[in-house]
Amino acid sequence: MTALVARTGRHQQRYEQGYRLVAGCIPYRYRSSDNYSGDKEQTLEVLMITSQSGEGLLFPKGGWETDETVEEAACREALEEAGVRGLLQESLGLWDFKSKRQQGDCSPEGLCRAHMFSLAVTEQLESWPEQHARQRQWLTITEALEQCHHGWMRGALDNWISFMPSSSSTTSNCGSTDTADPNSGFSSNL
Repeated sequence: MTALVARTGRHQQRYEQGYRLVAGCIPYRYRSSDNYSGDKEQTLEVLMITSQSGEGLLFPKGGWETDETVEEAACREALEEAGVRGLLQESLGLWDFKSKRQQGDCSPEGLCRAHMFSLAVTEQLESWPEQHARQRQWLTITEALEQCHHGWMRGALDNWISFMPSSSSTTSNCGSTDTADPNSGFSSNL
């Protein structure tokens, strides 16, 4: 088994008009449980991770590098930071924000532009590159909205919520060998 390793450094980082370009996703799943009458009930959950500073929860995201597409970057970040693979779906849009941590020569003000996607999770790894730096939590939509302390994250989640009823187009398979109907909560191995 090959160990997964997170990319580090900024030598391949993309910048545009003073913004550091980042890619991320909102990983989601349907959790099946029994309701009070014994029937199966599907609960929609999203995955959030702790920040490296330990302050609050975030969606997996990180630098979009020059040797990958924005979709590949979003999949890589989901794997590195949250330890999940799945089917990358709709682009939820672009959000500009300011990062205190990401100030540097190419973006002295810490400006970031995030490309966000939805990700139907088909695999959750036991071991992943940033498991010692981050915790992951599956949350209901209401709980996730309460955890969105940044306006851009809330905007991405609001867009994701509006896409969910018709969320069936797949743009990229994030390294998973499974296929999933994001509306059913089930996956099958090819």
